[in-house]
Amino acid sequence: MGIIALIAIALVAIYFTTFPSTPTQTPTTTTQATPTPSPTPTPTPTTPTPTPTTTPTTPTTPSPTTTTPSVCTTLTVITRHPTDILDVTRSLFLKSDVAKKYGIKDIIFRPVAAGQWRALIQAGQVDVAWGGGPTLFDSLYKDGLLLPLEGDEVKEALAQIPKTIAGMPMTRTGPDGRVYWVAWAVSSFGFTINKKVLERVGLPEPKTWADLASLEYGRGVLKGFPVTGLANLPASTSNTRIAEIILQAYGWDEGWRVITITAANGRIFGGSEPVRDAVIAGEIGAGWTIDFYGYTAQLQNPDTKYIIPPDTSVNGDPIAVVRGTKCREAAEAFVAWVITEGQRVVFDHRINRMPVNPNAFNTPEGRQRPDLKTVYDYMLTLRTIDFNDTLALSVENVVMYYFQAAITDNSDVLQQVWMRLVKAYLDGKLDRATAEALARRLGEPVTFTDPDTGQPVKLTLEYAVKINDRLADAAFRDKIQAAWRDAARRKYQEVAGKIP
Repeated sequence: MGIIALIAIALVAIYFTTFPSTPTQTPTTTTQATPTPSPTPTPTPTTPTPTPTTTPTTPTTPSPTTTTPSVCTTLTVITRHPTDILDVTRSLFLKSDVAKKYGIKDIIFRPVAAGQWRALIQAGQVDVAWGGGPTLFDSLYKDGLLLPLEGDEVKEALAQIPKTIAGMPMTRTGPDGRVYWVAWAVSSFGFTINKKVLERVGLPEPKTWADLASLEYGRGVLKGFPVTGLANLPASTSNTRIAEIILQAYGWDEGWRVITITAANGRIFGGSEPVRDAVIAGEIGAGWTIDFYGYTAQLQNPDTKYIIPPDTSVNGDPIAVVRGTKCREAAEAFVAWVITEGQRVVFDHRINRMPVNPNAFNTPEGRQRPDLKTVYDYMLTLRTIDFNDTLALSVENVVMYYFQAAITDNSDVLQQVWMRLVKAYLDGKLDRATAEALARRLGEPVTFTDPDTGQPVKLTLEYAVKINDRLADAAFRDKIQAAWRDAARRKYQEVAGKIP
Protein backbone atom coordinates (compact mmCIF):
# COMPACT_ATOMS: atom_id res chain seq x y z
CA MET A 1 0.00 0.00 0.00
CA GLY A 2 2.90 2.34 0.79
CA ILE A 3 4.30 1.92 -2.71
CA ILE A 4 0.86 2.46 -4.29
CA ALA A 5 0.30 5.66 -2.27
CA LEU A 6 3.69 7.03 -3.32
CA ILE A 7 2.91 6.34 -6.98
CA ALA A 8 -0.49 8.11 -6.67
CA ILE A 9 1.08 11.19 -5.08
CA ALA A 10 3.70 11.36 -7.82
CA LEU A 11 1.03 11.19 -10.55
CA VAL A 12 -0.95 14.05 -8.96
CA ALA A 13 2.17 16.20 -8.77
CA ILE A 14 3.00 15.59 -12.43
CA TYR A 15 -0.60 16.52 -13.40
CA PHE A 16 -0.54 19.93 -11.67
CA THR A 17 2.88 20.88 -13.01
CA THR A 18 1.79 20.26 -16.61
CA PHE A 19 -1.82 21.73 -16.44
CA PRO A 20 -2.05 25.21 -18.08
CA SER A 21 -2.61 28.13 -15.67
CA THR A 22 -5.90 30.12 -15.80
CA PRO A 23 -5.50 33.12 -18.15
CA THR A 24 -5.71 36.66 -16.71
CA GLN A 25 -9.10 38.25 -17.41
CA THR A 26 -9.09 41.42 -19.54
CA PRO A 27 -11.93 43.92 -20.02
CA THR A 28 -14.21 43.07 -22.89
CA THR A 29 -16.74 45.16 -24.67
CA THR A 30 -20.02 44.79 -22.83
CA THR A 31 -23.53 45.91 -23.34
CA GLN A 32 -24.73 48.10 -20.54
CA ALA A 33 -28.14 47.38 -19.15
CA THR A 34 -30.16 50.48 -19.88
CA PRO A 35 -32.43 51.38 -16.99
CA THR A 36 -35.66 52.99 -18.12
CA PRO A 37 -36.48 56.05 -16.06
CA SER A 38 -39.82 56.17 -14.35
CA PRO A 39 -42.39 58.15 -16.33
CA THR A 40 -42.25 61.74 -15.25
CA PRO A 41 -44.63 64.62 -15.83
CA THR A 42 -43.83 67.50 -18.11
CA PRO A 43 -41.16 69.52 -16.32
CA THR A 44 -42.08 72.95 -15.10
CA PRO A 45 -39.05 75.28 -15.25
CA THR A 46 -38.39 76.92 -11.94
CA THR A 47 -36.38 79.94 -11.09
CA PRO A 48 -34.61 79.27 -7.80
CA THR A 49 -32.38 81.80 -6.14
CA PRO A 50 -28.87 81.70 -7.64
CA THR A 51 -26.31 79.94 -5.52
CA PRO A 52 -23.26 82.16 -5.02
CA THR A 53 -20.11 80.45 -6.17
CA THR A 54 -17.14 79.96 -3.93
CA THR A 55 -13.59 80.94 -4.74
CA PRO A 56 -12.83 79.13 -8.00
CA THR A 57 -10.58 76.13 -8.04
CA THR A 58 -9.18 74.46 -11.09
CA PRO A 59 -11.87 72.20 -12.56
CA THR A 60 -10.80 68.59 -12.64
CA THR A 61 -12.57 65.64 -14.07
CA PRO A 62 -13.51 63.40 -11.14
CA SER A 63 -11.21 60.42 -10.90
CA PRO A 64 -12.76 57.29 -12.37
CA THR A 65 -13.73 54.73 -9.79
CA THR A 66 -11.38 51.86 -9.09
CA THR A 67 -13.86 49.41 -10.57
CA THR A 68 -12.72 48.42 -14.05
CA PRO A 69 -15.10 50.18 -16.47
CA SER A 70 -16.76 48.51 -19.39
CA VAL A 71 -14.89 49.19 -22.62
CA CYS A 72 -16.66 51.17 -25.35
CA THR A 73 -14.16 52.15 -28.00
CA THR A 74 -16.48 54.65 -29.72
CA LEU A 75 -19.04 57.15 -28.44
CA THR A 76 -21.71 58.56 -30.71
CA VAL A 77 -22.88 62.09 -29.91
CA ILE A 78 -25.89 63.72 -31.54
CA THR A 79 -25.44 67.48 -31.59
CA ARG A 80 -26.45 70.90 -32.86
CA HIS A 81 -22.95 72.34 -32.44
CA PRO A 82 -20.81 73.69 -35.31
CA THR A 83 -17.65 71.92 -36.37
CA ASP A 84 -15.29 74.27 -34.52
CA ILE A 85 -16.61 73.12 -31.11
CA LEU A 86 -16.66 69.48 -32.21
CA ASP A 87 -13.13 69.47 -33.61
CA VAL A 88 -11.59 71.03 -30.51
CA THR A 89 -13.57 68.72 -28.23
CA ARG A 90 -12.55 65.58 -30.09
CA SER A 91 -8.88 66.53 -30.02
CA LEU A 92 -8.79 67.36 -26.30
CA PHE A 93 -11.02 64.54 -25.07
CA LEU A 94 -9.29 61.70 -26.91
CA LYS A 95 -6.01 62.77 -25.27
CA SER A 96 -7.57 62.85 -21.81
CA ASP A 97 -7.09 60.35 -18.99
CA VAL A 98 -10.84 59.74 -19.07
CA ALA A 99 -10.74 58.51 -22.66
CA LYS A 100 -7.78 56.27 -21.85
CA LYS A 101 -9.43 54.87 -18.73
CA TYR A 102 -12.61 53.95 -20.58
CA GLY A 103 -10.86 52.76 -23.73
CA ILE A 104 -12.54 55.40 -25.91
CA LYS A 105 -10.65 55.64 -29.20
CA ASP A 106 -13.04 57.84 -31.17
CA ILE A 107 -16.09 60.09 -30.93
CA ILE A 108 -18.56 60.17 -33.78
CA PHE A 109 -20.43 63.48 -33.88
CA ARG A 110 -23.73 63.54 -35.73
CA PRO A 111 -24.74 67.21 -36.26
CA VAL A 112 -28.29 66.66 -37.50
CA ALA A 113 -31.54 68.62 -37.32
CA ALA A 114 -33.47 68.41 -34.07
CA GLY A 115 -36.37 66.72 -35.86
CA GLN A 116 -34.20 63.64 -36.50
CA TRP A 117 -33.05 63.17 -32.92
CA ARG A 118 -35.89 61.03 -31.61
CA ALA A 119 -35.62 58.40 -34.34
CA LEU A 120 -31.86 58.04 -33.87
CA ILE A 121 -32.17 57.81 -30.08
CA GLN A 122 -35.02 55.30 -30.25
CA ALA A 123 -32.99 53.21 -32.70
CA GLY A 124 -30.20 52.95 -30.12
CA GLN A 125 -27.70 54.70 -32.39
CA VAL A 126 -26.71 57.45 -29.94
CA ASP A 127 -24.95 57.65 -26.56
CA VAL A 128 -24.96 61.38 -25.77
CA ALA A 129 -27.06 64.38 -26.82
CA TRP A 130 -25.24 67.73 -26.77
CA GLY A 131 -26.37 71.28 -27.57
CA GLY A 132 -29.61 72.63 -28.96
CA GLY A 133 -31.13 74.47 -26.03
CA PRO A 134 -33.26 73.55 -23.01
CA THR A 135 -36.57 73.40 -24.89
CA LEU A 136 -35.33 70.54 -27.06
CA PHE A 137 -33.85 68.67 -24.10
CA ASP A 138 -36.93 69.16 -21.93
CA SER A 139 -38.98 67.64 -24.73
CA LEU A 140 -36.66 64.60 -24.84
CA TYR A 141 -36.82 64.35 -21.05
CA LYS A 142 -40.63 64.50 -21.06
CA ASP A 143 -40.70 61.64 -23.59
CA GLY A 144 -38.42 59.49 -21.40
CA LEU A 145 -35.49 59.61 -23.84
CA LEU A 146 -32.89 60.83 -21.33
CA LEU A 147 -31.22 58.78 -18.61
CA PRO A 148 -30.53 60.19 -15.15
CA LEU A 149 -26.90 61.05 -14.47
CA GLU A 150 -26.23 58.64 -11.61
CA GLY A 151 -22.59 57.56 -11.58
CA ASP A 152 -20.30 58.75 -8.80
CA GLU A 153 -18.00 60.55 -11.22
CA VAL A 154 -20.72 62.55 -12.95
CA LYS A 155 -22.38 63.36 -9.62
CA GLU A 156 -19.08 64.75 -8.36
CA ALA A 157 -18.87 66.88 -11.51
CA LEU A 158 -22.48 68.08 -11.12
CA ALA A 159 -21.63 69.39 -7.67
CA GLN A 160 -19.38 72.03 -9.31
CA ILE A 161 -22.22 73.54 -11.41
CA PRO A 162 -24.36 76.43 -10.06
CA LYS A 163 -28.03 75.58 -9.63
CA THR A 164 -29.03 78.75 -11.51
CA ILE A 165 -27.42 81.50 -13.56
CA ALA A 166 -29.38 84.67 -14.29
CA GLY A 167 -32.26 83.01 -12.47
CA MET A 168 -32.47 80.16 -14.98
CA PRO A 169 -31.83 76.49 -14.09
CA MET A 170 -28.56 74.94 -15.20
CA THR A 171 -29.88 71.38 -14.72
CA ARG A 172 -33.16 69.59 -15.25
CA THR A 173 -33.98 67.73 -12.06
CA GLY A 174 -37.00 65.43 -12.12
CA PRO A 175 -39.54 64.88 -9.34
CA ASP A 176 -37.46 61.83 -8.42
CA GLY A 177 -34.59 64.16 -7.46
CA ARG A 178 -32.33 62.89 -10.26
CA VAL A 179 -30.59 65.10 -12.82
CA TYR A 180 -31.45 64.35 -16.46
CA TRP A 181 -29.50 67.09 -18.26
CA VAL A 182 -26.86 69.59 -17.24
CA ALA A 183 -25.75 72.78 -18.96
CA TRP A 184 -22.22 72.81 -20.36
CA ALA A 185 -22.27 76.49 -21.45
CA VAL A 186 -24.40 79.57 -20.85
CA SER A 187 -26.08 81.32 -23.78
CA SER A 188 -27.43 84.87 -23.81
CA PHE A 189 -28.64 87.54 -26.22
CA GLY A 190 -27.77 91.21 -25.92
CA PHE A 191 -26.06 94.02 -27.74
CA THR A 192 -22.46 94.85 -28.41
CA ILE A 193 -21.47 98.50 -28.21
CA ASN A 194 -18.53 100.53 -29.44
CA LYS A 195 -17.80 102.92 -26.56
CA LYS A 196 -15.79 105.37 -28.66
CA VAL A 197 -18.57 105.72 -31.21
CA LEU A 198 -21.18 106.40 -28.54
CA GLU A 199 -18.89 108.97 -26.90
CA ARG A 200 -18.32 110.67 -30.24
CA VAL A 201 -22.05 110.97 -30.90
CA GLY A 202 -22.68 112.00 -27.29
CA LEU A 203 -24.87 109.06 -26.28
CA PRO A 204 -24.90 107.05 -23.03
CA GLU A 205 -24.32 103.31 -22.94
CA PRO A 206 -27.65 101.50 -23.43
CA LYS A 207 -28.93 99.34 -20.59
CA THR A 208 -32.13 97.91 -22.11
CA TRP A 209 -33.51 97.05 -25.55
CA ALA A 210 -35.76 100.11 -25.32
CA ASP A 211 -32.74 102.42 -24.96
CA LEU A 212 -31.81 101.62 -28.55
CA ALA A 213 -35.29 102.78 -29.62
CA SER A 214 -35.24 106.10 -27.77
CA LEU A 215 -35.60 109.64 -29.04
CA GLU A 216 -32.14 110.30 -27.59
CA TYR A 217 -30.57 107.66 -29.83
CA GLY A 218 -32.26 109.42 -32.74
CA ARG A 219 -29.64 112.16 -32.38
CA GLY A 220 -27.22 109.94 -34.29
CA VAL A 221 -29.55 109.87 -37.30
CA LEU A 222 -29.73 113.67 -37.30
CA LYS A 223 -25.93 113.86 -37.23
CA GLY A 224 -25.71 111.59 -40.27
CA PHE A 225 -24.42 108.71 -38.12
CA PRO A 226 -27.16 106.11 -37.49
CA VAL A 227 -25.99 104.48 -34.27
CA THR A 228 -27.82 101.15 -34.03
CA GLY A 229 -27.59 98.00 -36.14
CA LEU A 230 -29.57 94.81 -36.58
CA ALA A 231 -29.98 92.15 -39.24
CA ASN A 232 -32.83 91.61 -41.67
CA LEU A 233 -34.58 88.90 -39.67
CA PRO A 234 -35.01 86.22 -42.36
CA ALA A 235 -31.21 86.33 -42.73
CA SER A 236 -30.41 85.80 -39.04
CA THR A 237 -31.70 83.22 -36.56
CA SER A 238 -30.01 85.01 -33.64
CA ASN A 239 -31.53 88.41 -34.47
CA THR A 240 -34.91 86.74 -34.98
CA ARG A 241 -34.59 85.30 -31.47
CA ILE A 242 -33.76 88.77 -30.13
CA ALA A 243 -36.92 90.15 -31.78
CA GLU A 244 -38.92 87.34 -30.16
CA ILE A 245 -37.38 88.15 -26.78
CA ILE A 246 -38.34 91.81 -27.16
CA LEU A 247 -41.91 90.92 -28.14
CA GLN A 248 -42.26 88.78 -25.00
CA ALA A 249 -40.48 91.25 -22.70
CA TYR A 250 -42.50 94.30 -23.80
CA GLY A 251 -45.68 92.78 -25.23
CA TRP A 252 -46.75 92.50 -28.87
CA ASP A 253 -47.56 96.15 -29.68
CA GLU A 254 -44.86 97.81 -27.57
CA GLY A 255 -42.35 95.20 -28.67
CA TRP A 256 -42.90 96.12 -32.32
CA ARG A 257 -42.38 99.78 -31.43
CA VAL A 258 -39.00 98.91 -29.87
CA ILE A 259 -37.99 96.82 -32.89
CA THR A 260 -39.18 99.37 -35.47
CA ILE A 261 -37.56 102.42 -33.86
CA THR A 262 -34.31 100.52 -33.26
CA ALA A 263 -34.23 99.98 -37.04
CA ALA A 264 -35.11 103.65 -37.62
CA ASN A 265 -32.20 104.69 -35.37
CA GLY A 266 -29.67 102.76 -37.40
CA ARG A 267 -28.93 100.38 -40.22
CA ILE A 268 -30.31 97.02 -41.29
CA PHE A 269 -27.66 94.50 -42.34
CA GLY A 270 -27.77 91.33 -44.42
CA GLY A 271 -26.87 89.08 -41.49
CA SER A 272 -25.74 88.99 -37.87
CA GLU A 273 -22.01 88.75 -38.63
CA PRO A 274 -22.02 92.08 -40.53
CA VAL A 275 -23.73 93.67 -37.51
CA ARG A 276 -20.94 92.45 -35.23
CA ASP A 277 -18.25 93.51 -37.70
CA ALA A 278 -19.76 97.00 -38.03
CA VAL A 279 -19.53 97.46 -34.25
CA ILE A 280 -15.91 96.28 -34.25
CA ALA A 281 -15.04 98.64 -37.12
CA GLY A 282 -16.76 101.60 -35.48
CA GLU A 283 -19.36 101.95 -38.22
CA ILE A 284 -22.20 101.78 -35.67
CA GLY A 285 -22.36 102.28 -31.92
CA ALA A 286 -24.58 99.38 -30.82
CA GLY A 287 -25.77 96.20 -32.52
CA TRP A 288 -27.94 93.22 -31.64
CA THR A 289 -25.68 90.18 -31.07
CA ILE A 290 -25.68 86.70 -29.63
CA ASP A 291 -23.22 86.38 -26.75
CA PHE A 292 -20.26 84.76 -28.49
CA TYR A 293 -20.29 87.42 -31.22
CA GLY A 294 -19.99 89.98 -28.45
CA TYR A 295 -17.12 88.09 -26.83
CA THR A 296 -15.37 87.88 -30.20
CA ALA A 297 -15.78 91.63 -30.65
CA GLN A 298 -14.21 92.27 -27.23
CA LEU A 299 -11.17 90.22 -28.25
CA GLN A 300 -10.74 92.07 -31.54
CA ASN A 301 -11.41 95.61 -30.34
CA PRO A 302 -11.02 96.64 -26.68
CA ASP A 303 -13.32 99.61 -27.33
CA THR A 304 -16.24 97.20 -27.70
CA LYS A 305 -18.33 95.77 -24.89
CA TYR A 306 -20.99 93.06 -24.78
CA ILE A 307 -24.01 93.98 -22.63
CA ILE A 308 -26.70 91.61 -21.36
CA PRO A 309 -29.84 93.65 -20.66
CA PRO A 310 -32.16 92.52 -17.85
CA ASP A 311 -35.06 92.26 -20.31
CA THR A 312 -33.45 89.41 -22.23
CA SER A 313 -33.22 85.63 -22.12
CA VAL A 314 -30.36 83.56 -20.69
CA ASN A 315 -30.26 79.78 -20.70
CA GLY A 316 -27.99 76.81 -20.19
CA ASP A 317 -27.04 74.75 -23.23
CA PRO A 318 -27.56 71.09 -22.19
CA ILE A 319 -25.71 67.81 -22.48
CA ALA A 320 -27.25 64.45 -21.51
CA VAL A 321 -26.95 60.68 -21.75
CA VAL A 322 -29.72 59.14 -23.85
CA ARG A 323 -31.85 56.08 -23.36
CA GLY A 324 -30.68 53.13 -25.44
CA THR A 325 -26.95 53.75 -25.06
CA LYS A 326 -24.85 50.63 -24.72
CA CYS A 327 -22.03 52.68 -23.18
CA ARG A 328 -23.66 54.37 -20.21
CA GLU A 329 -20.54 54.50 -18.02
CA ALA A 330 -18.39 55.96 -20.79
CA ALA A 331 -21.15 58.37 -21.82
CA GLU A 332 -21.46 59.68 -18.25
CA ALA A 333 -17.67 60.01 -18.07
CA PHE A 334 -17.75 62.15 -21.23
CA VAL A 335 -20.47 64.38 -19.74
CA ALA A 336 -18.42 64.75 -16.55
CA TRP A 337 -15.35 65.71 -18.60
CA VAL A 338 -17.27 68.28 -20.67
CA ILE A 339 -18.49 70.15 -17.57
CA THR A 340 -15.12 70.04 -15.79
CA GLU A 341 -11.78 69.67 -17.56
CA GLY A 342 -13.43 70.11 -20.97
CA GLN A 343 -14.68 73.59 -20.06
CA ARG A 344 -11.48 75.02 -21.53
CA VAL A 345 -12.98 74.30 -24.96
CA VAL A 346 -15.06 77.49 -24.60
CA PHE A 347 -11.95 79.68 -24.38
CA ASP A 348 -10.69 78.69 -27.82
CA HIS A 349 -10.60 81.87 -29.93
CA ARG A 350 -12.78 80.20 -32.59
CA ILE A 351 -15.51 79.36 -30.05
CA ASN A 352 -15.81 82.10 -27.40
CA ARG A 353 -18.63 80.65 -25.33
CA MET A 354 -19.43 81.26 -21.66
CA PRO A 355 -18.50 78.30 -19.40
CA VAL A 356 -21.03 77.05 -16.89
CA ASN A 357 -18.42 75.90 -14.35
CA PRO A 358 -16.95 78.85 -12.40
CA ASN A 359 -13.78 76.88 -11.79
CA ALA A 360 -12.98 77.17 -15.50
CA PHE A 361 -11.77 80.71 -14.84
CA ASN A 362 -8.97 79.37 -12.65
CA THR A 363 -7.37 77.49 -15.55
CA PRO A 364 -4.52 79.07 -17.55
CA GLU A 365 -6.95 79.64 -20.44
CA GLY A 366 -9.64 81.07 -18.16
CA ARG A 367 -7.28 83.49 -16.42
CA GLN A 368 -6.65 85.11 -19.79
CA ARG A 369 -10.37 86.00 -20.16
CA PRO A 370 -11.22 88.51 -17.41
CA ASP A 371 -13.82 89.96 -19.81
CA LEU A 372 -15.81 86.71 -19.66
CA LYS A 373 -15.36 86.43 -15.90
CA THR A 374 -16.87 89.90 -15.44
CA VAL A 375 -19.95 88.93 -17.46
CA TYR A 376 -20.22 85.57 -15.65
CA ASP A 377 -20.22 87.21 -12.22
CA TYR A 378 -22.83 89.71 -13.39
CA MET A 379 -25.11 86.93 -14.63
CA LEU A 380 -25.06 85.23 -11.23
CA THR A 381 -27.12 88.11 -9.84
CA LEU A 382 -29.12 88.97 -12.97
CA ARG A 383 -32.86 88.24 -13.33
CA THR A 384 -34.06 87.84 -16.92
CA ILE A 385 -37.41 87.08 -18.54
CA ASP A 386 -38.88 83.57 -18.52
CA PHE A 387 -38.81 83.09 -22.29
CA ASN A 388 -41.61 80.98 -23.82
CA ASP A 389 -40.12 78.98 -26.68
CA THR A 390 -43.47 77.52 -27.73
CA LEU A 391 -44.99 80.97 -28.13
CA ALA A 392 -41.94 82.17 -30.05
CA LEU A 393 -42.16 79.28 -32.52
CA SER A 394 -45.90 79.85 -32.99
CA VAL A 395 -45.24 83.31 -34.53
CA GLU A 396 -41.67 82.98 -35.81
CA ASN A 397 -42.52 83.11 -39.53
CA VAL A 398 -44.70 86.17 -39.03
CA VAL A 399 -41.98 87.93 -37.01
CA MET A 400 -39.39 87.34 -39.73
CA TYR A 401 -41.46 88.18 -42.77
CA TYR A 402 -43.40 91.07 -41.27
CA PHE A 403 -40.08 92.68 -40.29
CA GLN A 404 -38.79 92.23 -43.82
CA ALA A 405 -41.88 93.67 -45.50
CA ALA A 406 -42.85 96.46 -43.10
CA ILE A 407 -39.41 97.58 -41.91
CA THR A 408 -36.57 96.44 -44.19
CA ASP A 409 -38.40 97.07 -47.46
CA ASN A 410 -39.57 100.48 -46.20
CA SER A 411 -36.42 101.49 -44.35
CA ASP A 412 -35.89 104.61 -46.46
CA VAL A 413 -39.31 106.08 -45.71
CA LEU A 414 -39.21 104.93 -42.08
CA GLN A 415 -35.90 106.64 -41.37
CA GLN A 416 -36.87 109.87 -43.16
CA VAL A 417 -40.05 110.17 -41.07
CA TRP A 418 -38.16 109.32 -37.88
CA MET A 419 -35.54 112.00 -38.61
CA ARG A 420 -38.27 114.59 -39.00
CA LEU A 421 -39.94 113.47 -35.76
CA VAL A 422 -36.71 113.59 -33.73
CA LYS A 423 -35.79 117.01 -35.16
CA ALA A 424 -39.23 118.44 -34.38
CA TYR A 425 -38.90 117.15 -30.82
CA LEU A 426 -35.39 118.52 -30.29
CA ASP A 427 -36.39 121.85 -31.85
CA GLY A 428 -39.25 122.15 -29.37
CA LYS A 429 -42.01 121.83 -31.98
CA LEU A 430 -43.28 118.65 -30.31
CA ASP A 431 -43.49 117.99 -26.59
CA ARG A 432 -42.18 114.65 -25.37
CA ALA A 433 -45.62 113.10 -24.86
CA THR A 434 -46.67 113.89 -28.43
CA ALA A 435 -43.35 112.74 -29.85
CA GLU A 436 -43.59 109.43 -27.98
CA ALA A 437 -47.20 108.95 -29.11
CA LEU A 438 -46.14 109.42 -32.73
CA ALA A 439 -43.27 106.99 -32.18
CA ARG A 440 -45.73 104.40 -30.87
CA ARG A 441 -47.88 104.88 -33.94
CA LEU A 442 -44.83 104.54 -36.18
CA GLY A 443 -44.00 101.16 -34.64
CA GLU A 444 -47.53 99.86 -34.16
CA PRO A 445 -48.36 96.64 -36.09
CA VAL A 446 -50.25 97.50 -39.25
CA THR A 447 -53.91 97.24 -40.14
CA PHE A 448 -53.99 95.80 -43.67
CA THR A 449 -56.25 94.17 -46.20
CA ASP A 450 -56.53 90.44 -45.54
CA PRO A 451 -55.64 88.67 -48.81
CA ASP A 452 -58.20 85.93 -48.08
CA THR A 453 -61.23 88.01 -47.12
CA GLY A 454 -60.46 91.41 -48.62
CA GLN A 455 -61.40 92.94 -45.25
CA PRO A 456 -59.20 95.17 -43.07
CA VAL A 457 -57.52 93.31 -40.20
CA LYS A 458 -54.89 94.27 -37.64
CA LEU A 459 -51.78 92.16 -37.17
CA THR A 460 -52.48 91.10 -33.60
CA LEU A 461 -50.69 88.32 -31.76
CA GLU A 462 -53.75 86.09 -32.21
CA TYR A 463 -53.85 86.73 -35.95
CA ALA A 464 -50.09 86.02 -36.18
CA VAL A 465 -50.53 82.63 -34.50
CA LYS A 466 -53.41 81.83 -36.85
CA ILE A 467 -51.48 82.44 -40.09
CA ASN A 468 -47.92 81.62 -39.01
CA ASP A 469 -47.67 78.17 -40.61
CA ARG A 470 -49.24 79.40 -43.85
CA LEU A 471 -46.20 81.60 -44.49
CA ALA A 472 -44.30 78.45 -45.44
CA ASP A 473 -46.31 78.64 -48.68
CA ALA A 474 -44.45 81.07 -50.96
CA ALA A 475 -47.57 82.23 -52.82
CA PHE A 476 -49.43 83.17 -49.63
CA ARG A 477 -46.28 84.73 -48.16
CA ASP A 478 -45.82 86.96 -51.22
CA LYS A 479 -49.45 88.16 -51.06
CA ILE A 480 -49.44 88.97 -47.37
CA GLN A 481 -46.00 90.58 -47.43
CA ALA A 482 -47.20 92.88 -50.20
CA ALA A 483 -50.18 93.85 -48.04
CA TRP A 484 -47.94 94.48 -45.02
CA ARG A 485 -45.46 96.49 -47.11
CA ASP A 486 -48.13 98.79 -48.50
CA ALA A 487 -49.90 99.24 -45.16
CA ALA A 488 -46.65 100.08 -43.37
CA ARG A 489 -45.69 102.68 -45.95
CA ARG A 490 -49.10 104.33 -45.65
CA LYS A 491 -48.78 104.36 -41.87
CA TYR A 492 -45.33 106.00 -42.00
CA GLN A 493 -46.67 108.65 -44.38
CA GLU A 494 -49.65 109.23 -42.07
CA VAL A 495 -47.27 109.90 -39.15
CA ALA A 496 -45.22 112.24 -41.35
CA GLY A 497 -48.35 114.27 -41.96
CA LYS A 498 -48.69 114.92 -38.20
CA ILE A 499 -45.18 116.28 -37.72
CA PRO A 500 -44.97 120.12 -37.80
